[in-house]
Amino acid sequence: MKSAISKMQLIILTALRMTVGWHFLYEGFDKLFNPDWSSANYLNTSRWIFAPVFRAFAQNSMTLTVIDILNIAGLILIGLALMLGLWTRIACFSGAGLLFIYYLSHPPFIGLDFGLSTEGNYLIINKDIIEMMTLLALAMLPKSHYLGLDRFFNKSILKVIAPKKEQIKTLFSESIIPVNKKRREFIKGLISIPFLGAFTAALFKKNAWESLEEKNLLDAVSSASVKSFDFSSLDDLRGQIPKARILRKYFSRLILGGNLIGGWAHARDLLYVSKLVKAYHHRDKVFETLLLAEKCGINTILTNPLLCGIIQEYWRRNIGKIQFISDCGGDDLLERVQISVDAGAAACYIQGEKSDALVRDGHIDLIGEALNLIRKNDLPAGIGAHYLKTIQACVDYGLTPDFWMKTLHHHQYWSAHPREEHDNIYCRKPEETIAFMNELKQPWIAFKVLAAGAIEPEDGFRYAFDHGADFICVGMYDFQIVDDVNLTLKILNHPAERVLL
Repeated sequence: MKSAISKMQLIILTALRMTVGWHFLYEGFDKLFNPDWSSANYLNTSRWIFAPVFRAFAQNSMTLTVIDILNIAGLILIGLALMLGLWTRIACFSGAGLLFIYYLSHPPFIGLDFGLSTEGNYLIINKDIIEMMTLLALAMLPKSHYLGLDRFFNKSILKVIAPKKEQIKTLFSESIIPVNKKRREFIKGLISIPFLGAFTAALFKKNAWESLEEKNLLDAVSSASVKSFDFSSLDDLRGQIPKARILRKYFSRLILGGNLIGGWAHARDLLYVSKLVKAYHHRDKVFETLLLAEKCGINTILTNPLLCGIIQEYWRRNIGKIQFISDCGGDDLLERVQISVDAGAAACYIQGEKSDALVRDGHIDLIGEALNLIRKNDLPAGIGAHYLKTIQACVDYGLTPDFWMKTLHHHQYWSAHPREEHDNIYCRKPEETIAFMNELKQPWIAFKVLAAGAIEPEDGFRYAFDHGADFICVGMYDFQIVDDVNLTLKILNHPAERVLL
């Protein structure tokens, strides 16, 4: 017995099916038209119990290629079937299965999202599961509730494929159905066609507009009106960053700075930039950035105790093994040292502004206590500074850290005004800094080498390395990492002359 359904209910159910189909179709074509798209990052950042399986798929290039092809083909074919109302039940089950795989890869469970709210994740439930349940509900509907090409297949074509006497008789009887009824059935069967046409027109318009923009854009690196980027990928990587030793631990000579990830952009009077940078670095983007850095040979990130948790999450999910140097920043220095040690820091140092303040206020002894606490936990212990007089005061006091952190950059950029206290100069006396630091026996890490983005990387990197820095710490977006690594390799075309402890 057929269940009764009103015309409005039938229209709404059909619109729901085509809406989901539109989404599938868009996702499929969006990936198809993007030559740089790959599921690798998505698979590599998988979490929960199936994470090792998904990450294993990403590590095999042949398997990854097959997965990418199947993913694109599946999205397009399922989307087309749902839009056209063709083999609807099969399409609904197939789409639900694909969405369930997505869900298993990145389930929004408590403890797996690091407490970060992301659009589409609603505490265990996310958009994938909602759309999956929608497709399962549509699959359970009687076939009489399907508007689309299935009406032709169900009533005519399948009967011709297997022509039994009863089917031929039914087919003949249908041929004498009143013309108006046949016309209505025909219209119901083709109801999806206009929507598919609208999708095709919108997709063509979108691609045509993006092509026009690409054709008329200014230089993609220097222009402020940029929509698409063309930065280097792992295919362009020229080698791995070399490492050097501090005590018994090895650190990459190019260290990933954590300020951008934490949202500390040092953007001077551009007040919105820190929020923008923090919004860009959502949880999965942080994981992608760290994983890309590791693949380039960068084995260390320098960060604040506030970000220790996300590093631990990165380790716990077995995405990668990047180590971190903690700046132990915060009001209670010794407490922050202990937090950093407990969180698994590979090294600790007293953050530059903190050291500057302690020296200024006559509390150098507290710096010594912090060094002793770090060493008590068998970690390399360092001292950071923005001002050269801070380093000099620590040396005069008799402090001998395992490494130093010191700002270093020249003043040949337009916003450098040494006479004024603006947030635009981080190394006040570069020449004196170079002379003094090169007299010290301990290795040192130069930071703020680009003056917070005011100096071109090739200029800033070369200035630091050529003037004695053993390591440089640089904040990088994910799309800058390969370029910065290649640049560092170009500059470090011979072993460092200094002997690192």
